Amino acid sequence: MTVITEANKAKARAILDELTLDEKVDIIHAAGLFRSGAAPRVGVPYFHMDDGPMGPREELHNDNWMPLWNTRDRVTYLPSGSAVASTWNRGLARTVGEILGEEARGRGKDVILGPSINIKRSPLCGRNFEYMSEDPYLAAEQGVAYIQGVQESDVAACAKHYAANSQETDRLEVDETIGERALREIYLPAFEAAVKDGGTLSIMGAYNLVNGEQCCESKRLLDDILRGEWGFDGFVVSDWSAVKRTKESAQVGLDVEMSVTPNFDEYYFANPLRRAIAAGEVAESDVDVKALRVLAVMDALHMLPDADGAKPARKAGSYATLEHAAKALDVARESIVLLKNEPGADGTPVLPIDETATRRILVVGANADRIHSNGGGSAVIKALHEVTPLLGLNGRLGGNVAIEYALGYDAKQVVQDDSWQEESLENSVGDDAHDAQRAAELRDEAVALAREYAAAGDPVVFIGGLDHEHDLEGRDRDDMRLPYGQDELIEALLDAAPDTVLVFVAGSPVEMPWAERAKAIVWNWYNGCESGTALAETLLGRVNPSGHLPETFPIALEDCPAHSIGTFGPGLHVRYDEDVYVGYRHYETRDVPVRFPFGHGLSYTTFAYGDLDVRRVDDEIRVSFTVENTGDRAGKAVPQVYLGLEGTGENRPVRELRGFEKVALEPGERRQVTVAMPVAKALRYWSNGEGAYALAPAATVAVGESVHDVRLTGRVD
Repeated sequence: MTVITEANKAKARAILDELTLDEKVDIIHAAGLFRSGAAPRVGVPYFHMDDGPMGPREELHNDNWMPLWNTRDRVTYLPSGSAVASTWNRGLARTVGEILGEEARGRGKDVILGPSINIKRSPLCGRNFEYMSEDPYLAAEQGVAYIQGVQESDVAACAKHYAANSQETDRLEVDETIGERALREIYLPAFEAAVKDGGTLSIMGAYNLVNGEQCCESKRLLDDILRGEWGFDGFVVSDWSAVKRTKESAQVGLDVEMSVTPNFDEYYFANPLRRAIAAGEVAESDVDVKALRVLAVMDALHMLPDADGAKPARKAGSYATLEHAAKALDVARESIVLLKNEPGADGTPVLPIDETATRRILVVGANADRIHSNGGGSAVIKALHEVTPLLGLNGRLGGNVAIEYALGYDAKQVVQDDSWQEESLENSVGDDAHDAQRAAELRDEAVALAREYAAAGDPVVFIGGLDHEHDLEGRDRDDMRLPYGQDELIEALLDAAPDTVLVFVAGSPVEMPWAERAKAIVWNWYNGCESGTALAETLLGRVNPSGHLPETFPIALEDCPAHSIGTFGPGLHVRYDEDVYVGYRHYETRDVPVRFPFGHGLSYTTFAYGDLDVRRVDDEIRVSFTVENTGDRAGKAVPQVYLGLEGTGENRPVRELRGFEKVALEPGERRQVTVAMPVAKALRYWSNGEGAYALAPAATVAVGESVHDVRLTGRVD
């Protein structure tokens, strides 16, 4: 793992001593839209950064947002952060990081702007598809593995957005009132783990304010907590245009300013900073500290010359390779979540589809024939390829099964305009207007075909959901409803063909008013270049689904605590009054029914749990149990360990995730699983009474396949 050593710091200090003030200032602000400045006189190169968490972005001109290249910047399209978290597989999270690091280095980048590890507070947040989870432990575990993978390639990961970036509406100005307990237990732990366990070399400061302080001006967030408590010695870069004032950001631990306009000399850390130093408002020593951090990271990445002027060896990387596509497919396969699978007309579960007995399939829905790599904001990439669900099914089934396709609802193919970034600092406005007459015609056509297929006993598969008109940077959704009249279409399809398989490609939960009627529901996320292949394999039973939800799917928006207790959305002030009761912590503790609980995911096989043993050994809590595959297919179980802290004297969630594993089992195989949890982490909580972290004296233990599906219970004292 790449880390900053004392030798890196010593070389950085030696180079710093040779720099003029102008050169130091150049190093800490942008000299391009995705690069900070250089000091070529002493061998300091430009620092090349790039979006994003789903693959390096297309190459752009240095001073404008128009594309620079034609074909040579096509890359591997990686599964979204939500999909990575949905695997509940640390090894696959690391694999995604490794691919991203290799591709970023192959494209000549030094910093890749990811992973995105903010907490999913509301289902409406436009960037939820980039984020991993509503739970800080799951986000931390997957995020740490991801970071370690990235940094194997002499590329710095950049954990973002620090901190509490939970909405896109008014994102540059919104002030979030967050209690200390919620901040410490929900919104900061993934970043703490990124620093302490992942060794991330950079952090991105967020746009928003927290408790009245701009994140990129916050001494408390940047100095007291990030550097003082956690010991972070990498560099902090602002989100693009997150710096608002020179003096206030210069005097705290923000190191590099980036923005979206080409007037680089007028950035707050450019000529205005030089003037502030000349006027005695900012000390040159503040600039020294920032430049020193940047130089130390550069040396850790083997970017700086040796004492004799020779360039050190640096990994070359590679991108758009067949190996990377194959690995992306592995991740996609384990991320798909089987939400529901009940018996159909023949008395057996609707899924998987028996391809040997099938001669034709009807596929309905715009998302069956749409790609998603070319939208979403800064997560957009120029994909070498992307397999759609329709292509995946055709490619897997071949010529012996006829696939008929009906659009069903009208949704355009999203293509992100090249000028979007210049307008990204304003709230964007969606356009869901559609022609009612055309919608009715498309619906009637699809339903008539579905009725015909159902009468003949042939499968009907609906593939809908959201797209990057709804899951995207700069805009939050207005509600949880499916767009483009999909609810009406689904109801009509279920009337005509009750066994219709419902598949959703999306990055955020949606309302499902027809869920009780549906026999089979599959959740697919934005799943990378081989998304359609993985989906087809899952629907046909060639892959046994093993994804589990990294967030709760509520029944309705008003059930969500960010909306029913706190505030969210328009206005320059939002209150996080739900405290630590985010997601499942709220639903489970207050007995609020949900559509699908956190951690939920079905399989084509079944698993039995037994022989729970909980004990404390020195500084560890060890939870041991057995898991047995009681079905007739090989599959992967995801046992989850939750603790309910007791004896704190404060109100606490009934249970909180503290451990998990992913276990592959053959039919009939039984295996003992031990989840070891450090006491200092497992029992830690923020005490409002003491204003500090404390350890709970006891806890209940629950082991299950979701937060709601508990199979074993015990306790630890």
